[in-house]
Amino acid sequence: MSRGHMLEKEKIGRLMMKLAVPATVSMLVNALYNLVDTIFIGRGIGYLAIGGLTIVFPVQTLIMAASLMIGVGGSSVISRSLGAKDFERAQRVAGNSFVAISALGVFVCVLGLIFINPLLRIFGATAELFPYAKEYLQVILVGSLYFPFVISSNNIIRAEGKARVAMVSMLIGAVGNVILDYIFIFPFQMGVFGAALATILSQLASAIFVFLYFKRGHSTLQVQLRHLKPEREILREITTVGFASFARNSAGSLIIIIVNNLLGVYGGNMAISIYGIIQRFTKVLFLPLFGIVQGMQPIVGYNYGAKNLSRVKRTVRLSIISSMLFAVTSSGLAQLFPDQLIRLFSTEAVLIKEGVYALRLVILMVPIVAVQIVGAAFFQAIGKVIPAIILTLSREILLFIPFVLILPRFFGLFGIWVSFPVADFFAALITTILLIREMRMMERELILG
Repeated sequence: MSRGHMLEKEKIGRLMMKLAVPATVSMLVNALYNLVDTIFIGRGIGYLAIGGLTIVFPVQTLIMAASLMIGVGGSSVISRSLGAKDFERAQRVAGNSFVAISALGVFVCVLGLIFINPLLRIFGATAELFPYAKEYLQVILVGSLYFPFVISSNNIIRAEGKARVAMVSMLIGAVGNVILDYIFIFPFQMGVFGAALATILSQLASAIFVFLYFKRGHSTLQVQLRHLKPEREILREITTVGFASFARNSAGSLIIIIVNNLLGVYGGNMAISIYGIIQRFTKVLFLPLFGIVQGMQPIVGYNYGAKNLSRVKRTVRLSIISSMLFAVTSSGLAQLFPDQLIRLFSTEAVLIKEGVYALRLVILMVPIVAVQIVGAAFFQAIGKVIPAIILTLSREILLFIPFVLILPRFFGLFGIWVSFPVADFFAALITTILLIREMRMMERELILG
């Protein structure tokens, strides 16, 4: 009940700070870990190792996509159930999420190890990058047995208003990863295998922390054995609502596969390594935005379930303003100091020159992408699946893929890099139109209600 009072009555600005700041900090730390990890690999092993990790990234993205589908879908249903005061259903949803994510981990690990060679070839591994990619992926797949549980559970923890707990679990993994990365890559000279081992060991530490949180009864969701019984209706709602997150992240995986293969044709190993660096850096730009919307979603979901539409509108407006401010600041700094950023990863003169050029193009429209991210998360939080999926697919599937397949035919490597800002612009435009339409519908409901 205290959580319900907080979500329904507390001042939105203060509540957003309480929920979004921990999520944003954990996301930012996770993004910075990826950045530091790539710096260590580039400095300690070489730019070809960065290229190998870039090839593996779609697999990691797909694992994340499936985990978020269950986590975000489950947290949305839980938030609305709690808003409607249906606590028993909220616990059944949490139990079903645990069962689904456990099955996912086993499935990914087994199939990934069986088909590892053809997967890497499909994902664009050249002869030079293949050994690095395979050595890294073999270890990462072992971690997929438990890492999806961390991702999914963090969303459920945030849905019950415990954003700080979710933040701590992410911090444990990120900080541990950086420390182990340094030890395994430099003093122990374990190369790519050491980088992968550092990743799965730190993920295991996060998984143990989350498991103990639920096991010791710290959660407001007291999941019992009876709640672990799979229910078709609940699993269908979880996957349906969470499909937008799966679509967005798996679309990202598909894009990486396509771009890796195109870069192999138009730019070679150097261009693939540059793309890997840009990917890591753009995570620093984008993940905090997802932290903001993860703070937004429990408020929106709860108040939408409670029919408090004016509070929903104010929350969305504040989320857009805060996410755009962050995006403008971070991308503006990157535009001012791109040379220094690329030099963190490598001392190769050609890589630095081409990397600066590519980075400036790719992040050109990042400030307005904030609107697209908030809009898609908003529709997901209120359970409107079709608009959420449309907005999720618009930027990466419906827009980016056609651009990146067509433009390089006329402009070569430049056509690949410029496809990113062009797709970002049109996706933000579509999101703005749908968001304004939904806000006007809410205004009519408020007047009539």
